[in-house]
Amino acid sequence: MIIHPAGSRPSSAGSTDYFTGTVRMDPLIATPAPARLRGVTVTFEPGARTAWHTHPLGQTLIVTSGAGRAQTQGEPVRTLRPGDTVWFAPGEKHWHGASPDCAMTHIALQEELDGTSVDWLDHVTDAEYSG
Repeated sequence: MIIHPAGSRPSSAGSTDYFTGTVRMDPLIATPAPARLRGVTVTFEPGARTAWHTHPLGQTLIVTSGAGRAQTQGEPVRTLRPGDTVWFAPGEKHWHGASPDCAMTHIALQEELDGTSVDWLDHVTDAEYSG
């Protein structure tokens, strides 16, 4: 058993290489091999968002507070609310973040494949974000 007491691991800022706006990440779980689950709580300030990205084994988001947006390439921008659960399939190009006027927090769960849980792509433009 591994227990990480609440507040025992530091928060980190989302890198400008992968995020637009102010983003805070709080680690939840990084399981040791042979397990491969990775989890983080991510808080996006209004207008903040990820870059386009994919996950080799998919990703689950659980929205815990605020209002957000998400989009899969070629589809319309969707609104996210607390209690919503989102599944992105392996290799599905997508982004997610806060709404323009409200922060959003979600739990992000994904598994690693050969040491990688995410492949980052281009930043989401303001036009793409506005949908």
